[in-house]
Amino acid sequence: MMSSPMHPAAHALPRHTLTRLAQEWLAEDTPNFDPAGVCVGSQKVEARLLCKTPNTVLAGSPFFTAVFSEVGCTVDWSYQDGAPIGPDAITLTAVVRGPASGLLLGERPALNCLARASGIATRCSQLRAMAEAAGWHGEVSGTRKTTPGFRLVEKYAMIVGGVSTHRQDLSGMVMLKDNHVWASGSIKEAVKAARSVCGFSSKIEVECCSVLEGREAAQAGADIVMLDNFQPQELRDAAQTLKDEFPTLLIEASGGVTPKNIALYFSPHVDIVSLGCITQGCPVADFSLKVLKNPVVITQ
Repeated sequence: MMSSPMHPAAHALPRHTLTRLAQEWLAEDTPNFDPAGVCVGSQKVEARLLCKTPNTVLAGSPFFTAVFSEVGCTVDWSYQDGAPIGPDAITLTAVVRGPASGLLLGERPALNCLARASGIATRCSQLRAMAEAAGWHGEVSGTRKTTPGFRLVEKYAMIVGGVSTHRQDLSGMVMLKDNHVWASGSIKEAVKAARSVCGFSSKIEVECCSVLEGREAAQAGADIVMLDNFQPQELRDAAQTLKDEFPTLLIEASGGVTPKNIALYFSPHVDIVSLGCITQGCPVADFSLKVLKNPVVITQ
């Protein structure tokens, strides 16, 4: 068993942020009394974390551990984030030890986090494998279509699964969508206004629906052009045209891309393919936590 499984991305998670999130999740789930806690008291217990979805890619262990740390429990892991949890129907993944009342307080928030993060990481790993199998060397990416209050977990899970997170929030990379352009009057004016605020330190991306719009965006100084809702062959042709004219321009494909059709969007002239379904409608992994009636020392 491992006491501190550390995927490289876990080192980027500030301790105070993990603590804050864990406290918020616990407060949401138990805003006042926990009457069921009377039944179990503070006796020391041991529980097994079981993964019941074969071939899951584990993600979310820092958040899981942070929740249990807040209620006085420790977690010993059998797997590290990013590792596939084998093909068995049920796999021992970790052992949690601590006071019974605390363990049961943390159980549901911790499991919810782990199930969601691992589901996302598993899907991302599958998408990354598809890109590699096709010999495509661009970036598969998530989007900002994340669950409010849960973005950090979902973005972390993307990294663990091997895909790009895209922008973290509106304060990061600038993305000028159709509504920004319409409200500004033109792509040129929208890019000019955005650049006056973000300066040299942020990239500007413009959502475009045609080669003409992509050309206008590139000429205005955009760093990235998103070709939105293009059919695969139209995308390939448009991307090649823009790359021929603007070799350093990054091209992103988005809109209508799914795990079933993503391979059609892999093109030598496309640098990024983004999918909202990485976080929206993504299946979760099934985990459960079972307290042992007669605690024993478990080795792996």
